[in-house]
Amino acid sequence: MQIITNVEQGTQEWLNLRLGIATASEFECLMVNGKGEGGFGVGAFTYMDTLIGERITGEAADPFGGNRHTERGHELESVARDLYRKQCELETSDCGIILNHNAGYSPDSLVGADGLAEVKTKLPKFQVSVILQDEVPKDHVAQCQGGLWLAEREWIDFVSFWPGMPLFIKRMYRDEAYIRKLAQKLKDFYEILEERERRVLGIAA
Repeated sequence: MQIITNVEQGTQEWLNLRLGIATASEFECLMVNGKGEGGFGVGAFTYMDTLIGERITGEAADPFGGNRHTERGHELESVARDLYRKQCELETSDCGIILNHNAGYSPDSLVGADGLAEVKTKLPKFQVSVILQDEVPKDHVAQCQGGLWLAEREWIDFVSFWPGMPLFIKRMYRDEAYIRKLAQKLKDFYEILEERERRVLGIAA
């Protein structure tokens, strides 16, 4: 496992470290049951082909440029992290990326020796739903459990925030059964990816 702290998230150096490998932010598409090879769905194959393109060209795929909502969301993440630190009185540190199991995870914070924090900004209507359900939203479970797997840590605080709304914090612990399933899905994903890459390069057996 490599914990890289001297690279800022979002920089070209950070993008280069993620080049051609699966990252926890996209693990959700691996866990969606589909009708394709290996039980994968359309989203997994789209992601697979994106990574193949990165491997062949040696260049990161063009990131989504975003809009005013996503830009504000990124700005608010630092505000949410500060509120989280103050409210929970926890020792946190920044991290660029963690590389492990041929995959990457970029946590919003390392927390002490055993924890992580994953911060999301939610528009008010979504923040209401998150607060009322009082659990980590299903579409973030794969990222959070994947982060715990790659970072080899015990728990992760999921933090959801929007100005003027109550701050939501939910601690999630390692789910070993889920992690085993995720690890197998990643293995299958890479096997299909590499076979498709060979076909594209014209050297398939």
